[in-house]
Amino acid sequence: MAWKTLDDMTLAGKVALVRVDLNVPMENGVVTDATRIDRIVPTIRDILAKGGKPVLLAHFGRPKGVVVPEMSLEQVVPALEAALGGMKVRFASDCIGGPAKEAVVAMGANEVVLLENTRFHAGEEKNDAMLAASMAALGDIYVNDAFSAAHRAHASTEGIAHLLPNCAGRLMQAELSALEAALGNPARPVVAVVGGAKVSTKLELLGNLVTKVNHLVIVGGMANTFLVAQGVEVGKSLAERDMAETALEILKKADSSGCSIHLPKDVVVAREFKAGAASETVAVGACPVDAMILDAGPATVAAITAVFVASRTLIWNGPLGAFEIEPFDAATNATAKKAAELTISGALVSVAGGGDTVAALNKAGVAEAFTYISSAGGAFLEWMEGKDLPGVAALKA
Repeated sequence: MAWKTLDDMTLAGKVALVRVDLNVPMENGVVTDATRIDRIVPTIRDILAKGGKPVLLAHFGRPKGVVVPEMSLEQVVPALEAALGGMKVRFASDCIGGPAKEAVVAMGANEVVLLENTRFHAGEEKNDAMLAASMAALGDIYVNDAFSAAHRAHASTEGIAHLLPNCAGRLMQAELSALEAALGNPARPVVAVVGGAKVSTKLELLGNLVTKVNHLVIVGGMANTFLVAQGVEVGKSLAERDMAETALEILKKADSSGCSIHLPKDVVVAREFKAGAASETVAVGACPVDAMILDAGPATVAAITAVFVASRTLIWNGPLGAFEIEPFDAATNATAKKAAELTISGALVSVAGGGDTVAALNKAGVAEAFTYISSAGGAFLEWMEGKDLPGVAALKA
């Protein structure tokens, strides 16, 4: 590992500025999903256990450099205190200057300070050196525990890391370790499942994966574009016909890289996009002209799960079909359950990420069985695309 962890730092009596992700869903001022809050608790507890004083930096929403009361992090305090078992969380009305300094100085034992939304300052998203220095002045050590924001070169994710001794928090450590195991130095064969609506949004991802994995399973709406490129008609299904040449180039690159591409063998089609719509399973080349492909069929599921059985590492980003509505969640559920079964038995290392993917795995009831589920969206994708993430690169400096 080129980056340090909390185990490498002396924290006793030190103020640890911890960049976390508290950009959580809210409704009427109440947190409706505390997953991101729960995942930073181990870092906060470890800092406290080592005698350190955790001071949290975070953003919320897109206030664009102005103070927006509805985007204040103060409303997150009750959920954060609950996640910490009733521990006192002191809130500062700014992330720099007098209010922040006063809150840090007033910290008692087993207390946490939460600083106000970093994006209330225009310099945050501009990675302004003065803002980064003002934040750094509050602490002794910088801890980045927000992998989900690591693809942004902002003052609180990149700039500040150059000004203080730094390390990865427990969540960041877990993310980086999992992704290193999946793409950096994985047990082979490696299979990647990539779904989603459009090829155009995942071009760099596909281009990178075909040089890194042994098997690439292309599913969802994206698969339709590859089918059309090979002369297979898909009726009224979503397909980016103008990306056909690009799809062929990816297939050619995969062939020269020794990566096997797997596309649907059979599909589930319907005339309506709604729950419980009448559907039928047809061979991949037999989609009726007035129907649309909404899921993969059982032969495709069998082929994909056979690849899982023959592999040692799985990376998953994107569902196989319209998993939100029945019966078009069947293929996603079946393949997810097989991946979970193989993971539990120790035969497969499974790493998944992306909003739809996490939602699909939760819906299938198997998320807990995967080796690692990334809480990041854009950062997870950019890592899979082979890009350096500014927030991670700064920890190596």
